[in-house]
Amino acid sequence: MRITMIGSGYVGLVSGACFADFGHQVCCVDKDASKIDRLLSGKMPIYEPGLEELVGRNVAAERLRFTTDLRDGVDGADAIFIAVGTPSRRGDGHADLSYVHTAAKEIGEAISGYTVVVTKSTVPVGTGDEVERIIREANPTAEFGVVSNPEFLREGAAIEDFKRPDRIVIGSGDTRATEVMRRVYRPLSLNAAPILVTGRRTAELIKYAGNAFLATKITFINEMADLCEKVGADVQDVSRGIGLDNRIGRKFLHAGPGYGGSCFPKDTLALLKTSQDYNAPQRIVEAVVAVNDNRKRAMGRKIIAAMGGDVRGKTVAVLGLTFKPNTDDMRDSPAIAVIQTLQDAGATVKAYDPQGQEQARSMLPAVIYCDGPYQTIEGADALAIVTEWDAFRALDFTRVKSLLKSPVLVDLRNIYNRAEVEAAGFSYTGVGR
Repeated sequence: MRITMIGSGYVGLVSGACFADFGHQVCCVDKDASKIDRLLSGKMPIYEPGLEELVGRNVAAERLRFTTDLRDGVDGADAIFIAVGTPSRRGDGHADLSYVHTAAKEIGEAISGYTVVVTKSTVPVGTGDEVERIIREANPTAEFGVVSNPEFLREGAAIEDFKRPDRIVIGSGDTRATEVMRRVYRPLSLNAAPILVTGRRTAELIKYAGNAFLATKITFINEMADLCEKVGADVQDVSRGIGLDNRIGRKFLHAGPGYGGSCFPKDTLALLKTSQDYNAPQRIVEAVVAVNDNRKRAMGRKIIAAMGGDVRGKTVAVLGLTFKPNTDDMRDSPAIAVIQTLQDAGATVKAYDPQGQEQARSMLPAVIYCDGPYQTIEGADALAIVTEWDAFRALDFTRVKSLLKSPVLVDLRNIYNRAEVEAAGFSYTGVGR
């Protein structure tokens, strides 16, 4: 089939490359000429394990191409996916749909013959109706169907998630459009990925509800971690104890500095805005957002407390800047608030991240960026691990101790065993332990 992805960012590029790997003919369109130039030269605009190889293989096989010309990109397409950004709108937290609306208008002006237009971007309930209206207004005689097909990709594991999904949600009331979508995803039938066909508005809400629930699990275990510290319990054992219950599950029960990234922060805010618009309050999600925002600064204060309560004139070595490992995404990363809290208290911050430093420089310009973990640690008064990259999981503690001015380790991801670290002569502070 001929597939077009409007938007060559995280979702569009990963989805397009994976569709091409299934054997479809895919064109990725983006208005950012510099991004398209980079892709044409084989350079990825984002970091995602395995993506560069996947893109290169399918470009070489002539199944995947890139262009800035939307008309050229949609010519003859069976399905056109809208995969543009929907960032939080300043002032009210609602999803900014301007890119979606612009794409819909341009698609309407360009399509000929029956085409399925698929909203892949995360959008509020009712957006599909507006996309349909915009296309119809732009091209009253067009033959098309509008479908919601939310993405469920985890950064750092996106290719695996796309090729072996838990589920595929298709929001459509159009039998013809639904059949086209089944053909698009037919290569996944061998993996027995369940296809859930719902109404369009239901599909749009599934995405928000899913992310809000996962954000709630993270926030819940973080609050349990605070209680564990007060009563002398271990949150990791609590997580295992409740996670072994199949009704609860083990995932997203790892205590830490709070959630961040491109999805949870903006999607919880957008869900709250939708709930306000429809007078259906989401009190639990409101609490989740508030608790998570407060937690990030609290983790900065935890580091200060571990250093004796006063960091003025001291240096903190921070390992990990991205909101999670295996990505270069700094959006709403807990590290931002943690570092700002330390700087506000008078500390100098040295930092290292395997992939996120280029993104971090504009957000945190006063940080001293280093080329590796040990260079970061050298001369610091304490070490704080904020993101659990594999490169930080087996540090040489004899070397670390010799480089630090004071043997203080604050492990905000609980990747080390307290007894072993303390046996090596460190003062150790974890989360919920």
